[in-house]
Amino acid sequence: MFPEPLRRIIQLLSRFPGVGEKTAQRFALYLLTEPKFADLLAQELAHLSDRVRPCERCGNLAEVDGRDALCRVCADPKRDRSVLCVVARIADLLAIERSGAMRGCYFVLGRLLSPLDGIGPDELPMERLLRLVDQNATREVILATPPSVDGEATALFLARELTARGLSVSRIASGVPHGGDLEFADQITLGRAIDGRRRVE
Repeated sequence: MFPEPLRRIIQLLSRFPGVGEKTAQRFALYLLTEPKFADLLAQELAHLSDRVRPCERCGNLAEVDGRDALCRVCADPKRDRSVLCVVARIADLLAIERSGAMRGCYFVLGRLLSPLDGIGPDELPMERLLRLVDQNATREVILATPPSVDGEATALFLARELTARGLSVSRIASGVPHGGDLEFADQITLGRAIDGRRRVE
């Protein structure tokens, strides 16, 4: 139905997370009808990897400025460097940052322990993490990996490694979401909500 070059673009666009074939078709057809926008997008994409790289300290996204590639969090002198929040992905970092509750620094693992996928402890960036802990004179490490089997296994491994070095390690709480009904929450979520209860002052 579509010419081969357009079909290849649709196939590529459909590989984006959350983008199905119909949405990819709409995107591709829009690019055809808006050639100026398509050219501008192509130019920006061509230079994206030269301008944005992982932060050399934490793994967050950083705009390349000369030789340094520090993200805005690591470059912010007002951040509390004694508190380090470890996340699995950049998307998790952004979610926590939007909450405004974290005033410390971050470290992005980029992956979780997953024996089924062949990802063991040696594949985690422990050397970089420990280097950042030393550079920042970290007092507390907050483990903010997802509440999944792989996320829990990674948190347990990190907790063991970090507490052995005398660091205070905490795990983010998990429980019933704000505005949620208890009757629709699963058993694991409710159990964690009970276990993580706090005294009402």
